[in-house]
Amino acid sequence: MNTAGHSEATERRGLELNPFRGLRYDPDRVGSLAAVTSPPYDVVVRPDGVTHLQSADPHNIVRLILPQAGTPSAGTEQAADTLKRWQAEGILTVDPEPGLYVYEQHDGDGMVQRGVIGALRISEPSEGVVLPHEEVMPPVVADRAALMRATSANLEPLLLTYRGDGTAAEVVEAAAGRPPLLATTTEDGFHHRLWSITDPADVARVQSDLSHHQALIADGHHRWATYLRLRAEHASPSPWDYGLVLLVDTARYPLRVRAIHRLLHGLPVADALTAVQDHFRVRRLDVPLERAQEALADAARTGNAFLLAGDGAFHLIDRPDPDLLARTVPADRPAAWRALDATVLHATLLEHVWRIPEDSNAHIAYIHDTAATVAKAERAGSTAVLLHPVHEEVVRDLARQGVTMPRKSTSFGPKPASGLVLRALDF
Repeated sequence: MNTAGHSEATERRGLELNPFRGLRYDPDRVGSLAAVTSPPYDVVVRPDGVTHLQSADPHNIVRLILPQAGTPSAGTEQAADTLKRWQAEGILTVDPEPGLYVYEQHDGDGMVQRGVIGALRISEPSEGVVLPHEEVMPPVVADRAALMRATSANLEPLLLTYRGDGTAAEVVEAAAGRPPLLATTTEDGFHHRLWSITDPADVARVQSDLSHHQALIADGHHRWATYLRLRAEHASPSPWDYGLVLLVDTARYPLRVRAIHRLLHGLPVADALTAVQDHFRVRRLDVPLERAQEALADAARTGNAFLLAGDGAFHLIDRPDPDLLARTVPADRPAAWRALDATVLHATLLEHVWRIPEDSNAHIAYIHDTAATVAKAERAGSTAVLLHPVHEEVVRDLARQGVTMPRKSTSFGPKPASGLVLRALDF
């Protein structure tokens, strides 16, 4: 039985993290653990990225999280059939006893991140336990819900942060001193290790500490919204009352916060600049990307600023017309929200200056990699809009006020690799 669906700790406030029997690749049945992993589904996105991962190994997790078939329903059926077959063939096996899992990532620059993976009780935002900070797109939630229903599994953990530096962190550190269950290095240069915590006393120490904390969704808003939808579809208690998460204590392991950039299809840079020239200060920068980003960071210290690219140069736009902002940015939100670059981008530039609907997937692509955004804009004759990242505390403060930021406002990382541990809801 999946113990994560039947917790007796229903009265406890704060985070409720339960052990579960992890579903993991048998390293003797796959080419390498690195070859079967993937970034989270919303980072891969593009078909060429899916193809690359599929070619890495016939059992790459991307075949489950982003199944490729003729229709969305065919894709979810394909993923469910694939998951069942891999379990039947022993490609994926269930750990013998439930546990929490300590997960570590580190790179060659000295960055180390550790957290604990478990099945977290799903709670409404009104409870103030798990705080979302971004809006979601209903079609994406519907797509993830269909996939989770078909597979009856949480295929990849969400990334949540909390600030504790207490007993849970001590248990995590102690676990990381033992030989790991697995260790692998992915093609991005990150080293990954996983341990299990099965001792009831250690599990209880983690649970007791976390019960006094709230968490911020760093990555996985659509999957959390999916958890909420699926929980509502099932009578409690059930395994659907819980969802797979990675909790990182940022008091010990601060995350990197990066911006997510926009690629505006069909809008040439010249047209974009013509439209903004009466509303923003515009400066052309004939410098490399790194220097242009430095100029953006300097400008962002004193107000809203963006870099436009796609014509072989960079164009810094800043100092927006205050009257324009007053007319276009909603006044019924906190000042910190109104001052966000993402707010001004969507409420002012996209909606009123460039007249591009925010929900138009045909016109707007959201891309994490800065250089890739610029390169794609130049190839397509379109406009790349590069943003400066938001500080984590600004995100957390707005989330505590119940204020959501525009979608795709932040990129917290490093994100957990998908494929190292899954949660099947029928175990």
